[in-house]
Amino acid sequence: MNAIPDIKGAKATETSSVIALEDITRSFGLVHALRGISFSLVPGRALALVGESGCGKTTCARIIARMDRPTSGTMLFRGNDVTTVGSGTEEKSYRRAVQMIFQDPFASLNPVFSVGHHLVRPLKLHGHVKGRKGAADGVDALLESVGLDPILTAHKFPHELSGGQRQRVNIARALAVQPEVLVADEPTSMLDVSIRLGIIELLSGIKRERNLALLYITHDIATAAHVAEEIAVMFAGQMVEWGDTMSVITDPCHPYTKLLLSAVPDPYQPFVPGDSVRFLQHAEKIRQISRPSSDGVDKVGPNHFVRTLGEAG
Repeated sequence: MNAIPDIKGAKATETSSVIALEDITRSFGLVHALRGISFSLVPGRALALVGESGCGKTTCARIIARMDRPTSGTMLFRGNDVTTVGSGTEEKSYRRAVQMIFQDPFASLNPVFSVGHHLVRPLKLHGHVKGRKGAADGVDALLESVGLDPILTAHKFPHELSGGQRQRVNIARALAVQPEVLVADEPTSMLDVSIRLGIIELLSGIKRERNLALLYITHDIATAAHVAEEIAVMFAGQMVEWGDTMSVITDPCHPYTKLLLSAVPDPYQPFVPGDSVRFLQHAEKIRQISRPSSDGVDKVGPNHFVRTLGEAG
C-alpha cells in the first residue's frame, strides 16, 4: 500500500508519509461524521476523497488543516503524534507544512486588498523573502507558477478577476509558504465547467514538480482519475472502497461506487423521460445497504479494498 493503509489495523509507513490518519472518528453529539478513517498522504502523490455531500470529506480536510479535532483516533505528522495541539512553534511548523485551498474562490480573498498583498504577506510571515525587491520577485514567481501574468494581475483586486483566476491566486497563496501538503476541498465545484480542467491540471502539475502530497476532495468521481493516483470512496462517514484509482474506477466492487460512476453524464446516451425518477429510486436502495453496519474489509486486488456490505433496513 502506498498512500492508504489497510484500515483493519496496519499503520502508515512513517518514513514515507507526511500525514497519516489512523482510525479517526468525529462525532457531533449523536451524529457520527467520521467512523474509523485511516489513510496517509505521501509526497508526490494524490489521494482523492470522493462522495456525496455530508459523507465526511470536508470534516477530514478540516481535521488535517487543524480547523477541527477528532473525537478519537491518531493523526501523525512526519511520524509524530500531532492529534492534540502542540506548542506555538510546533503549530506554526505544522500550519506552514499543511495548506488548504478552499471551495469558494470568491470568499477566500479579502476584497479590500490587492492580489500582490495576498501573496506578499505569507512570503514575509514565513521569512521566504527580504526587502521590497525580494517581495516583488516572490510575488511574480508565484503568479507565473499558477499561469497568471504578474504585470496584469499583481495590482488587481479580487473583484477584477474571474473565478478561475481567483482560484489560481488562492493556489499561489498556499504555495507561498512552501508547504509539504495541499488540501484541496472541491477546488473546481464553483467554477465554470470550461475552466475546471485547467485547475485540475495545474494541481496535478504542482504535485509532481514540487513533490507535494495532495488531498483532493470532490463529489465528482470522474475528475479523480485526472489528478489522483489513489482514491477513497466515502459514504456516511466511512470509507466503503479504496485503492488505486484506475482499479477502483474500472472495476468497482461496492454498490455505492458503482452508483457514483453511473451518475457520471454520458453524452452518447439519449435522455429518456422517467430515467431520473428510476435512478433516484435505485440510488435510495443502494444508500440503504451502504449504511455503516459492518467493519469487515475484503481485499479484491493488490491495492484495492472494499467494505463488507451490511444489511438493508
